[in-house]
Amino acid sequence: MRGQSVILQKTKKRRPSAPGKGEPILVRLQRTPLANLDHWIARQEDRPSRPEAIRRLVEQALAGSPSGPRSPTARAKAADLASKRLDKLIDPATPEDERQRRKRRILRGPGEFRELRDKFRSTDKT
Repeated sequence: MRGQSVILQKTKKRRPSAPGKGEPILVRLQRTPLANLDHWIARQEDRPSRPEAIRRLVEQALAGSPSGPRSPTARAKAADLASKRLDKLIDPATPEDERQRRKRRILRGPGEFRELRDKFRSTDKT
């Protein structure tokens, strides 16, 4: 069988599959945030890769967020601070009853936000 040629098919090299199952995402960062990320990586003892660093930072950010509603003391303190700041911002020449009305309206917030707040609070109790 002279003249027969053997055709070798090359198999494609594939990347190893990622450990565990997860949703791959693409994140584009501009130069400044990327430089900040690289600086954060350099300060870590184990020098994680960029994807691992992003995973860690996301976990830290989510762990640091409040997990539930604020305490009544914290809400009262925030309202008091906002009230004092509004006293400084509202024109002193405005009559007192008008000042109080404006202040109340700002502290309560727009109706859409009040509805969302009420909805959020009701889901927290369940």
